[in-house]
Amino acid sequence: MSIRNLDQLLSPASVAVIGASDRAQSLGATVMQNLLAGGFKGPVWPVNPKREQVAGQRAYANVASLPQAPDLALVCTPAATVPGLITALGERGTRAAVVLTAGMSAPADPGSPGGPSLRQAMLDAARPHLLRILGPNCVGLLVPGIGLNASFAHSAARPGQLAFVSQSGALTTALLDWAKSRDIGFSHFVSLGDCADVDFGDMLDYLGSDPGTRAILMYIESVTAARKFMSAARAAARNKPVLLVKAGRAPAGAKAAASHTGALAGSDIVFDAAVRRAGMLRVATLADLFTAAETLARAKPFRGDELAIMTNGGGAAVLAADALALGGGKMAALSAESLQAMDAFLPDTWSKANPVDIIGDAPIERYVQTLSVLLKDPSAQALLFMHAPTAIVPSADIARAVVPMMQAARQPVLGCWLGGDAVAEARRIFVDAGIPSHDTPEQAVAAFLQLADFHCHQALLTQTPDSVPREFTPDRAAARRIIDDALADGQSLLSESQAKNLLAAYGVPVVATHVVSNVDAADKAARQLGFPAVLKILSPDISHKSDVGGVALNLPSSKALRAAAQHMLQRVRESAPEARLEGFTVQAMVRRPGAFELIVGMSTDPVFGPVILFGQGGVAVEVIADRAVALPPLNLPLARDLVSRTRVARLLAGYRDRPPIAHDALHLVLMQVSQLVCDCPEVAELDINPLLADGQGVVALDARVKLAPVGSVAEGVAGAAAGASGQDSASRLAIRPYPVELEETATLAEQDLLLRPIRPEDEPRLKAFFTAARPQDLRLRFFQARRELAHSELARYSQLDYDREMAFIALAQGGLGQAQVSGERAGQDMDAQAPMLGDVRVSTDPDNLRAEFALMVAADWQRRGLGRLLMNKMIAYLRQRGTATLVGECLRDNLGMRALALDLGFKVKLSDDGRSMALTLALLAS
Repeated sequence: MSIRNLDQLLSPASVAVIGASDRAQSLGATVMQNLLAGGFKGPVWPVNPKREQVAGQRAYANVASLPQAPDLALVCTPAATVPGLITALGERGTRAAVVLTAGMSAPADPGSPGGPSLRQAMLDAARPHLLRILGPNCVGLLVPGIGLNASFAHSAARPGQLAFVSQSGALTTALLDWAKSRDIGFSHFVSLGDCADVDFGDMLDYLGSDPGTRAILMYIESVTAARKFMSAARAAARNKPVLLVKAGRAPAGAKAAASHTGALAGSDIVFDAAVRRAGMLRVATLADLFTAAETLARAKPFRGDELAIMTNGGGAAVLAADALALGGGKMAALSAESLQAMDAFLPDTWSKANPVDIIGDAPIERYVQTLSVLLKDPSAQALLFMHAPTAIVPSADIARAVVPMMQAARQPVLGCWLGGDAVAEARRIFVDAGIPSHDTPEQAVAAFLQLADFHCHQALLTQTPDSVPREFTPDRAAARRIIDDALADGQSLLSESQAKNLLAAYGVPVVATHVVSNVDAADKAARQLGFPAVLKILSPDISHKSDVGGVALNLPSSKALRAAAQHMLQRVRESAPEARLEGFTVQAMVRRPGAFELIVGMSTDPVFGPVILFGQGGVAVEVIADRAVALPPLNLPLARDLVSRTRVARLLAGYRDRPPIAHDALHLVLMQVSQLVCDCPEVAELDINPLLADGQGVVALDARVKLAPVGSVAEGVAGAAAGASGQDSASRLAIRPYPVELEETATLAEQDLLLRPIRPEDEPRLKAFFTAARPQDLRLRFFQARRELAHSELARYSQLDYDREMAFIALAQGGLGQAQVSGERAGQDMDAQAPMLGDVRVSTDPDNLRAEFALMVAADWQRRGLGRLLMNKMIAYLRQRGTATLVGECLRDNLGMRALALDLGFKVKLSDDGRSMALTLALLAS
């Protein structure tokens, strides 16, 4: 739903326990005891019709008899009673409930097994009152900072700054015990249970902006409503680390697919792609969650993925180097100057390379000197300090000597103290100094690799591909005709010729293909194209033609072609007797010696919708399984990242006497396929296999496209899919692209302006805009005096999800016409140095009922109509989007905003304290 009423769930002023009891070991008794023992300051009201007191507290017979509507209700009664209780609570005014009860999948009416379930009846009862429900079948929630233990967990949680959200009740209680033994505290500890209402998206929305939460940790078993989940995750990950463990890495089982892509793109690899794109970090174990949280919280700004290792023992160095290599990390190549400097004071037997082994008899001075050199080496983008205890110098003395240097380091530093009691004090010194410290070389390297992965994912988070391509111009009309004609004929699988024509409409290079009905026509087509030729069987019932002997390559003559055709027909009739044979396709044999066979494809994930696949192609594509996937839309950086995550990428860069391929052409094909997927919601699966790639470019030799009617493809992504061909095609995408269509030009006061959505690369421009603003303008915008905005705040303002947030900026243009923009300038402003003159932005609740706006105009452009221009653009956008109400707030002395609001039709109301004014505009006709 949204974060609406989650304050009452997670920060209630009063709590009622429905089904409270004194019966030992009962659910109602355990919840009541935990609630009272937690130290919650607000009133706690037990509800039990059979008792006057429960746990020493006055009991109430029912919801109606409570002194007032509780903010939060904890429901501990049998499943059949829950819908009625939710109705009573909603009518009383309660807006949040935790349903701990299990068994809600049973029918609401036992006499009608096929009717709605108790779960659905519960949701139906809550909906009219916007009452939020956590659960059912959950352990509950804990908010240690306010003493709230609204759970039946066996242990309380310590206060802290980590939030933990879990789908598993058993893991929730086990993790509480584990964390308590390690003195780990939490801001929130939440068991979601069956996620009937409140889900991961809701919790990410709430915790992402919670000032008391430093990092969000999650245990996930499944995700629903992918667009909502991705919007919330991307928003939260811009503010703080979001780390997760997900169960279900092993595939649930193979499925029949019309394409190689459909067979290769399993749900777990797709989930990994979603995590990367949302700027989150996935780890393997629950223990890794907390290790990663501490590493990310304590680490210095990331400078690169090259690690320098310093140790007093060769064995530890080998283990660390092995772990780094196996994890795909890089050893820093230390400079000759650094090696020479260390050679002057280290023993002759030192390693003379990275890892730097300073030998076990090292005194403190050797540690300090070595560390000083390594921290200055430009290639040492991060440093791992390892130490095994010796009798030469106490480990704690070494720790005290090096801590100041490590605290002053410009790059991330990690510690690894090998041993137990002998290094316990040294380890504590590191931890107290804010230096991440680990017990083994493998753990320390894993933490560094997590840091590198997190930085990579954060970089992907800033990418905002355009909704309309700038690098090429697709022929959408031609593509539309191919798809519409195929669907009208009842086709679910395009012929090879149709598939290639569809790709060609989006600019993908394809080999010329002739469709023929018989052997004579095939011979004629081959002579026209020129020998050698390629012959393939044509059948709507055969997807993988080579599997049934339906492909013949390198046919040198008419005689060879005719013989191949006869043999092919015989083999196909034997292998696939039910298949309808409609003829052949004929192509010229493409000879590209040394070219790589690649695969580019698309499949539809049941949760995240369309995914783009890239990898090593050919007939053994499933066996090799060298592939990576990404969520569309793609731009050039995202296409590069997709290619880089495959093993074949290293070969494509060239080796020995084999030159590199034309990477630009490959990346362009990935973007072209991505755009086709975004534009054509009927495309359910797509294969280009093989896609030949070499230094000359790329060419698609074979292609398959599976169609499905709109509305049946990935319905879980955004609720309902597009309603008609071409209508809101991007609705099935898990990530909304940058809306190029919202860009427009205008002229105001004889100045040409560009009005467009903000982009991540606008952060410097936004900073300059705020830096140049007058102090009084900043006070009116932020309701307090501001001198400057931190990078994190500027990043949040410039890196939008575009699904629930929007910001339009006005840029002054300086003479370059749009037609002059090309090449590297594509997708950028007409004038890269154009100053920013104004900014209007809204944040819309996930239900799209209410949007809150903020507006600021540069001092020189105030009272010239720019504020009105920006507000009108935003109002038109919100009306088109179907948002119900636009609201804002301004200080009482902001007379300019008040006058503009009144002129635009806002209702203006003075706040109770007289300090500010509430602005409200109904956007939809009643």
